[in-house]
Amino acid sequence: MTSNPDAFLKIIDKVAMLRQFKIFSDLNEEELQDLARATEIKAIAKHKYVFKCGGDCNFLYVLINGTIKVGNTSADGREVIKTILHPTALFGESGLSSKSLRTSFTKAIDTDVRLLQIDVATFKELMKSNFDFNLKVVESLGNKIVKIENRLESLVFNDARTRIVDFIRDNANKFGRKVGYEMLLKHSLTQQDIANFTGTSRQTVTSVLNDLKSSNQIYFKRKSILIRDLETLA
Repeated sequence: MTSNPDAFLKIIDKVAMLRQFKIFSDLNEEELQDLARATEIKAIAKHKYVFKCGGDCNFLYVLINGTIKVGNTSADGREVIKTILHPTALFGESGLSSKSLRTSFTKAIDTDVRLLQIDVATFKELMKSNFDFNLKVVESLGNKIVKIENRLESLVFNDARTRIVDFIRDNANKFGRKVGYEMLLKHSLTQQDIANFTGTSRQTVTSVLNDLKSSNQIYFKRKSILIRDLETLA
């Protein structure tokens, strides 16, 4: 234990924060303090990178607040979004593998993004010593693989309109708020972000949104979509 009272208080604060996340619920007090010593709380400004493609893999992260996109940039400058992360997400797990460099970027798309930056070596030691914690991490990775497989199937088998509508429906189910019989989805994405995620173009996203609005299925503004009836959205 540190002899510096201020440093000790900071560790206690980080332990309290770590306890809020389900993935750390199987760690005991000593393990939480060890992890807290290897953890920093970071604030990331909007449009700034958490890490870039080609960066080192010394840390992994847990998102506290805000929204982050994970993706790649093609040789001609086009951005492809692999996934969009929301609070409590664990990311940057490539550090747990034998990879030494990042193969994707992560970038903040909200004005108030905060995260926990965790030393990979300490994280690995906890996985070795705590079987239940190890299982939770493996489960998290498994869920990500399932999501990637589902998204790949959507890109292969569904047309552009279906992919965009599914994107709206999925996000409304996860993050929407009931307003009477309607569903309000607030988000931080541009239409280009939606296009980059669904494998379409910005023009196609605009066309689909306008068509859904014309048929009175949705009403949308810059950072929100009001869905009239989620069940019949198509």
